[in-house]
Amino acid sequence: MESTDSSTREPKHLGWLQISAIVILAMLATAAGTFWLVKSFLFPSEFTPVSLSEREQSVLSAKLESLDKPWGPTDRTAVKPGEPLTPEAYSEAGASREINFSERELNSLLANNTDLAKRVAIDLADGLISARILVPMDEDFPLFGGQTLRARTGIEFAFRNERPVVRLKGVSIMGVPLPNAWLGGLKNIDLIEEFGNDDGFWKAFADGIAAIEVEEGRLKLKLKE
Repeated sequence: MESTDSSTREPKHLGWLQISAIVILAMLATAAGTFWLVKSFLFPSEFTPVSLSEREQSVLSAKLESLDKPWGPTDRTAVKPGEPLTPEAYSEAGASREINFSERELNSLLANNTDLAKRVAIDLADGLISARILVPMDEDFPLFGGQTLRARTGIEFAFRNERPVVRLKGVSIMGVPLPNAWLGGLKNIDLIEEFGNDDGFWKAFADGIAAIEVEEGRLKLKLKE
């Protein structure tokens, strides 16, 4: 009786049905992957506008009313739409100089403009403000004409050594970070330190800020007198 040596067995060959099935599966996987890439990069889905709960909306409305109201003798009485304003002397007595918004509140304010809310989404993290942006391109634009580009950007927003810090961390288009040269060499440059000593926007902005705090999901600003 001859013994069978497994090492000398002939390898099994795949039949044409098995080969056809593998080829079809590979084609389907490739088509699905291509469809996903095209949809994700050239036809990205719009963002879902943030909708606040009744309690959150009440808190936001109170904040906006607080910012908008003149702190005078008649500010305790809300002015209804259509009613004439009552003349009163200007006063800053008792006025709050703090601005405090949550991430959801900021995105909800964008939702007041439905088109903008579907194309911009703001994220607040420790010392960082980030945004995702969908940019519709004109039909005549080369390569991407009529498509929507996905852009992302991040800005460090902090307060150190009694001065604001505003530093561009980068900009990405379709997931590809843009070179610093394309951003005017401003990547990771403190714009306040760079331009805050010259007369203009950045100096005026820095001189008016008393404190900045950006933390996970929340932004706090305190203005100077």
